[in-house]
Amino acid sequence: MAVPGRQAPTDLAATELFAVDAYRRSFESEVAEADPEQNRVRLARTAFYPGGGGQPHDLGQLSWDGGKAEVVRVKRQGARIWHWLETAELPQAGVELLGELDWERRHLLMRTHTALHVLCGVIWKEFEIPVTGGNMEPGRGRLDFPLPSLSQDLGERIERRMNEEIQAAREVMVEFVGRAEADLDPALIRTAANLIPAEIDPLRVIDIVGVDRQADGGTHVADTSMVGAVAVVGMESKGKENKRIRIEVRDA
Repeated sequence: MAVPGRQAPTDLAATELFAVDAYRRSFESEVAEADPEQNRVRLARTAFYPGGGGQPHDLGQLSWDGGKAEVVRVKRQGARIWHWLETAELPQAGVELLGELDWERRHLLMRTHTALHVLCGVIWKEFEIPVTGGNMEPGRGRLDFPLPSLSQDLGERIERRMNEEIQAAREVMVEFVGRAEADLDPALIRTAANLIPAEIDPLRVIDIVGVDRQADGGTHVADTSMVGAVAVVGMESKGKENKRIRIEVRDA
Protein backbone atom coordinates (compact mmCIF):
# COMPACT_ATOMS: atom_id res chain seq x y z
CA MET A 1 0.00 0.00 0.00
CA ALA A 2 1.43 3.33 -1.03
CA VAL A 3 1.99 6.11 1.47
CA PRO A 4 1.78 9.28 -0.65
CA GLY A 5 2.67 12.73 0.59
CA ARG A 6 3.63 12.70 4.25
CA GLN A 7 5.51 9.62 5.31
CA ALA A 8 4.45 7.58 8.30
CA PRO A 9 6.04 8.53 11.63
CA THR A 10 9.40 6.77 11.81
CA ASP A 11 8.68 4.89 15.04
CA LEU A 12 5.33 3.66 13.70
CA ALA A 13 6.77 2.47 10.39
CA ALA A 14 9.54 0.60 12.22
CA THR A 15 7.34 -1.18 14.76
CA GLU A 16 3.76 -1.48 13.42
CA LEU A 17 4.42 -3.03 10.03
CA PHE A 18 0.72 -3.60 9.29
CA ALA A 19 0.19 0.18 9.30
CA VAL A 20 2.46 0.79 6.31
CA ASP A 21 2.44 -2.54 4.44
CA ALA A 22 -0.76 -4.58 4.59
CA TYR A 23 0.77 -7.17 2.25
CA ARG A 24 3.56 -8.12 4.64
CA ARG A 25 2.96 -11.84 5.32
CA SER A 26 6.02 -12.60 7.46
CA PHE A 27 8.62 -10.69 9.43
CA GLU A 28 11.63 -11.09 11.68
CA SER A 29 11.58 -9.64 15.16
CA GLU A 30 12.59 -10.32 18.74
CA VAL A 31 10.77 -10.63 22.01
CA ALA A 32 10.77 -7.28 23.81
CA GLU A 33 8.83 -8.52 26.84
CA ALA A 34 7.38 -11.82 28.02
CA ASP A 35 4.38 -12.16 30.34
CA PRO A 36 4.18 -15.79 31.56
CA GLU A 37 1.12 -15.10 33.71
CA GLN A 38 -0.99 -14.44 30.60
CA ASN A 39 1.15 -16.50 28.21
CA ARG A 40 1.79 -13.56 25.93
CA VAL A 41 4.72 -11.65 24.43
CA ARG A 42 5.38 -8.14 23.16
CA LEU A 43 7.56 -7.95 20.07
CA ALA A 44 10.06 -5.31 18.97
CA ARG A 45 8.01 -5.02 15.76
CA THR A 46 5.02 -6.86 14.37
CA ALA A 47 2.91 -7.32 11.25
CA PHE A 48 0.01 -8.76 13.29
CA TYR A 49 -2.95 -6.37 13.28
CA PRO A 50 -4.14 -6.02 16.91
CA GLY A 51 -7.80 -5.47 16.08
CA GLY A 52 -9.83 -2.28 16.17
CA GLY A 53 -12.33 -0.30 14.14
CA GLY A 54 -14.47 -3.41 13.75
CA GLN A 55 -11.65 -5.45 12.16
CA PRO A 56 -10.67 -8.58 14.12
CA HIS A 57 -7.08 -9.24 15.15
CA ASP A 58 -4.81 -11.42 13.04
CA LEU A 59 -3.94 -15.03 13.68
CA GLY A 60 -0.74 -16.84 12.73
CA GLN A 61 2.42 -18.36 14.09
CA LEU A 62 5.68 -17.42 15.79
CA SER A 63 8.73 -19.68 15.50
CA TRP A 64 12.16 -19.45 17.11
CA ASP A 65 15.17 -21.67 17.65
CA GLY A 66 13.73 -24.70 19.43
CA GLY A 67 10.14 -23.54 19.56
CA LYS A 68 6.98 -22.70 17.68
CA ALA A 69 3.57 -21.40 18.80
CA GLU A 70 0.23 -20.39 17.35
CA VAL A 71 -0.75 -16.75 17.84
CA VAL A 72 -4.34 -17.00 19.09
CA ARG A 73 -5.00 -13.40 20.11
CA VAL A 74 -3.45 -9.97 19.48
CA LYS A 75 -4.49 -6.80 21.27
CA ARG A 76 -3.23 -3.28 21.79
CA GLN A 77 -3.11 -2.22 25.43
CA GLY A 78 -1.95 1.37 25.75
CA ALA A 79 1.20 1.73 23.66
CA ARG A 80 1.90 -2.03 23.69
CA ILE A 81 0.76 -4.74 21.28
CA TRP A 82 0.55 -8.15 22.96
CA HIS A 83 0.50 -11.56 21.26
CA TRP A 84 -1.11 -14.44 23.16
CA LEU A 85 0.52 -17.78 22.35
CA GLU A 86 -0.63 -21.37 22.49
CA THR A 87 2.50 -22.91 24.00
CA ALA A 88 3.75 -24.39 27.26
CA GLU A 89 7.14 -22.66 26.94
CA LEU A 90 7.05 -18.93 26.24
CA PRO A 91 10.04 -17.41 24.40
CA GLN A 92 11.90 -15.01 26.67
CA ALA A 93 12.95 -11.39 26.13
CA GLY A 94 15.73 -11.08 23.57
CA VAL A 95 14.82 -14.25 21.65
CA GLU A 96 14.82 -13.71 17.87
CA LEU A 97 11.87 -15.16 16.01
CA LEU A 98 9.93 -15.31 12.76
CA GLY A 99 6.29 -14.22 12.59
CA GLU A 100 3.96 -15.58 9.90
CA LEU A 101 0.38 -14.45 9.38
CA ASP A 102 -2.58 -16.65 8.55
CA TRP A 103 -2.56 -14.95 5.17
CA GLU A 104 -5.75 -16.41 3.71
CA ARG A 105 -7.73 -15.08 6.67
CA ARG A 106 -5.93 -11.71 6.72
CA HIS A 107 -6.41 -11.14 2.98
CA LEU A 108 -10.12 -11.93 3.21
CA LEU A 109 -10.40 -9.42 6.06
CA MET A 110 -8.61 -6.84 3.88
CA ARG A 111 -11.12 -7.42 1.09
CA THR A 112 -13.99 -7.19 3.55
CA HIS A 113 -12.73 -4.00 5.17
CA THR A 114 -12.25 -2.26 1.83
CA ALA A 115 -15.75 -3.36 0.76
CA LEU A 116 -17.22 -1.76 3.89
CA HIS A 117 -15.46 1.52 3.08
CA VAL A 118 -16.96 1.35 -0.41
CA LEU A 119 -20.38 0.91 1.23
CA CYS A 120 -19.68 4.02 3.35
CA GLY A 121 -18.83 5.98 0.23
CA VAL A 122 -21.88 4.83 -1.70
CA ILE A 123 -24.25 5.69 1.15
CA TRP A 124 -22.63 9.11 1.59
CA LYS A 125 -23.01 9.92 -2.11
CA GLU A 126 -26.65 8.79 -2.10
CA PHE A 127 -27.83 10.23 1.24
CA GLU A 128 -24.98 12.34 2.78
CA ILE A 129 -25.30 10.48 6.08
CA PRO A 130 -22.46 9.03 8.16
CA VAL A 131 -21.91 5.51 9.39
CA THR A 132 -22.86 5.03 13.05
CA GLY A 133 -21.41 1.58 13.74
CA GLY A 134 -20.11 -1.59 12.19
CA ASN A 135 -18.35 -4.90 12.51
CA MET A 136 -16.82 -7.59 10.32
CA GLU A 137 -15.54 -11.12 10.14
CA PRO A 138 -13.65 -12.72 7.26
CA GLY A 139 -15.89 -12.37 4.19
CA ARG A 140 -18.86 -10.73 5.90
CA GLY A 141 -19.57 -7.37 7.50
CA ARG A 142 -22.26 -4.91 8.47
CA LEU A 143 -22.62 -1.16 8.87
CA ASP A 144 -25.31 0.93 10.53
CA PHE A 145 -26.66 4.19 9.11
CA PRO A 146 -29.40 6.66 10.15
CA LEU A 147 -31.44 5.83 7.05
CA PRO A 148 -35.11 6.81 7.04
CA SER A 149 -36.29 3.46 5.66
CA LEU A 150 -35.26 0.21 3.97
CA SER A 151 -36.54 -1.51 0.84
CA GLN A 152 -35.60 -4.27 -1.58
CA ASP A 153 -35.02 -1.64 -4.24
CA LEU A 154 -32.58 0.18 -1.98
CA GLY A 155 -30.62 -3.01 -1.32
CA GLU A 156 -30.39 -3.79 -5.02
CA ARG A 157 -29.29 -0.24 -5.82
CA ILE A 158 -26.61 -0.24 -3.14
CA GLU A 159 -25.27 -3.61 -4.29
CA ARG A 160 -25.14 -2.42 -7.92
CA ARG A 161 -23.38 0.83 -7.02
CA MET A 162 -20.85 -0.94 -4.81
CA ASN A 163 -19.93 -3.40 -7.53
CA GLU A 164 -19.56 -0.57 -10.04
CA GLU A 165 -17.02 1.13 -7.76
CA ILE A 166 -15.25 -2.17 -7.10
CA GLN A 167 -14.94 -2.96 -10.80
CA ALA A 168 -13.57 0.54 -11.44
CA ALA A 169 -10.35 -0.50 -9.65
CA ARG A 170 -10.24 2.59 -7.46
CA GLU A 171 -6.81 3.00 -5.86
CA VAL A 172 -6.63 2.62 -2.08
CA MET A 173 -4.17 5.09 -0.60
CA VAL A 174 -2.69 5.35 2.89
CA GLU A 175 -1.99 8.86 4.16
CA PHE A 176 -0.81 10.32 7.43
CA VAL A 177 -2.56 13.63 8.05
CA GLY A 178 -1.77 16.16 10.79
CA ARG A 179 -4.56 16.78 13.30
CA ALA A 180 -4.90 20.48 12.51
CA GLU A 181 -5.54 19.61 8.87
CA ALA A 182 -7.73 16.61 9.67
CA ASP A 183 -10.00 18.58 12.00
CA LEU A 184 -10.86 20.92 9.11
CA ASP A 185 -11.57 18.15 6.60
CA PRO A 186 -15.34 17.53 6.27
CA ALA A 187 -14.74 14.01 4.95
CA LEU A 188 -12.87 13.07 8.12
CA ILE A 189 -15.16 14.94 10.50
CA ARG A 190 -18.20 13.08 9.16
CA THR A 191 -16.54 9.78 10.11
CA ALA A 192 -15.98 10.99 13.67
CA ALA A 193 -12.21 11.52 13.35
CA ASN A 194 -12.69 14.45 15.71
CA LEU A 195 -13.57 11.94 18.44
CA ILE A 196 -10.15 10.26 18.17
CA PRO A 197 -7.90 11.31 21.11
CA ALA A 198 -6.00 14.51 20.32
CA GLU A 199 -2.64 12.92 21.16
CA ILE A 200 -2.95 10.71 18.05
CA ASP A 201 -1.19 12.99 15.58
CA PRO A 202 -0.92 12.48 12.68
CA LEU A 203 -4.00 10.44 11.82
CA ARG A 204 -3.73 7.46 9.53
CA VAL A 205 -6.23 7.97 6.72
CA ILE A 206 -7.51 5.49 4.12
CA ASP A 207 -8.47 7.16 0.84
CA ILE A 208 -10.36 5.08 -1.72
CA VAL A 209 -9.85 7.59 -4.47
CA GLY A 210 -13.13 9.14 -5.56
CA VAL A 211 -15.20 6.94 -3.22
CA ASP A 212 -14.40 7.30 0.48
CA ARG A 213 -11.82 8.94 2.73
CA GLN A 214 -11.71 8.40 6.47
CA ALA A 215 -9.44 7.94 9.45
CA ASP A 216 -8.76 4.23 9.83
CA GLY A 217 -6.12 1.98 11.38
CA GLY A 218 -6.98 -1.26 9.59
CA THR A 219 -5.65 -3.18 6.60
CA HIS A 220 -6.93 -2.91 3.03
CA VAL A 221 -6.32 -4.20 -0.48
CA ALA A 222 -4.40 -2.02 -2.94
CA ASP A 223 -7.35 -1.24 -5.22
CA THR A 224 -11.06 -1.97 -5.15
CA SER A 225 -10.95 -4.60 -7.91
CA MET A 226 -9.12 -6.87 -5.45
CA VAL A 227 -12.28 -7.01 -3.32
CA GLY A 228 -13.81 -9.22 -6.01
CA ALA A 229 -17.55 -8.62 -5.74
CA VAL A 230 -20.11 -7.98 -3.02
CA ALA A 231 -23.69 -8.95 -2.30
CA VAL A 232 -26.10 -7.21 0.06
CA VAL A 233 -27.32 -10.20 2.07
CA GLY A 234 -29.50 -8.50 4.65
CA MET A 235 -31.04 -5.25 5.82
CA GLU A 236 -32.76 -4.68 9.12
CA SER A 237 -34.05 -1.89 11.31
CA LYS A 238 -32.25 -1.42 14.62
CA GLY A 239 -34.51 1.41 15.75
CA LYS A 240 -36.14 4.52 14.36
CA GLU A 241 -32.83 6.21 13.53
CA ASN A 242 -30.65 3.18 12.83
CA LYS A 243 -30.72 0.78 9.87
CA ARG A 244 -28.26 -2.08 9.37
CA ILE A 245 -26.89 -3.24 6.00
CA ARG A 246 -25.12 -6.61 5.81
CA ILE A 247 -22.77 -7.52 2.97
CA GLU A 248 -20.84 -10.56 1.85
CA VAL A 249 -17.60 -10.54 -0.14
CA ARG A 250 -17.47 -12.96 -3.07
CA ASP A 251 -15.05 -13.86 -5.81
CA ALA A 252 -15.53 -11.83 -8.98
